[in-house]
Amino acid sequence: MELSVEFFPSKTPEGAAKLRTVREQLATALKPTFFSVTFGAGGSTQDGTFSAVKEIHEAGQQAAPHLSCVGSSKEKISELLAQYKALGIQRIVALRGDLPSGMGQYGEFHHADELVRFIRSETDSHFHIEVAAYPEMHPQAKSMTDDVQRFANKMKAGADSAITQYFFNSDAYFKFVDEAAKLGVDQPIVPGIMPITNSTQLLRFSDACGAEIPRWIRLRLQSFGDDTASIKAFGLDVVTDLCDQLMVAGAPGLHFYSLNQAEPTLTIAKELNLI
Repeated sequence: MELSVEFFPSKTPEGAAKLRTVREQLATALKPTFFSVTFGAGGSTQDGTFSAVKEIHEAGQQAAPHLSCVGSSKEKISELLAQYKALGIQRIVALRGDLPSGMGQYGEFHHADELVRFIRSETDSHFHIEVAAYPEMHPQAKSMTDDVQRFANKMKAGADSAITQYFFNSDAYFKFVDEAAKLGVDQPIVPGIMPITNSTQLLRFSDACGAEIPRWIRLRLQSFGDDTASIKAFGLDVVTDLCDQLMVAGAPGLHFYSLNQAEPTLTIAKELNLI
């Protein structure tokens, strides 16, 4: 089973040092196929993505930078692709992304399938291209049918595999995979896994990205109040049970949203006997 881990670029030297320690812990214990690094809006975080990817690569691990196209130009994307290719990077996570604050124009790209085609036209088969999938629908999609069709368009444009937004309802994932298959998608769709360690943070993230937290999980988390130990224990049970369902059903891998921490991901992996 292919395991992978997502980081976000740190904004401070202290954050970078902490992330280095976390990555070393995960690389040693989990041995993931690759680490992905998110692509933030604004120059400083884009630089942070490149720095983190460079460090991961130089440490001998595979790195997959996130590449967001909305609000960018073909020239800028081409420049980034050339930089990553020269560095020896072989994976890209190709995303539409969100329109930067204050920017009224989408730029030369409107959807992620256009970015996938552009990457293929610029670099042929050099990069393994991952794209995003939304089992519970992208928050800006017109309908579930439209969203699955857009996903299929990305895969047909040349993507090699997909990583899903996190979810807590395995039926949503299985239904999404089935619907995508009906549209001819046969590439791997890897479920994204979010550890539950902080209920306030989880609720905020989920409201922003459209991931549904089932009512029974919300109520249990609320009942724990500020009892961090109970939240973590309950969260571990929920997420390991979800992963177990996915693994038994033949999911092609697990992609962990680490939030730049090692312990939550490693604890889940130990419970699943993956390490």
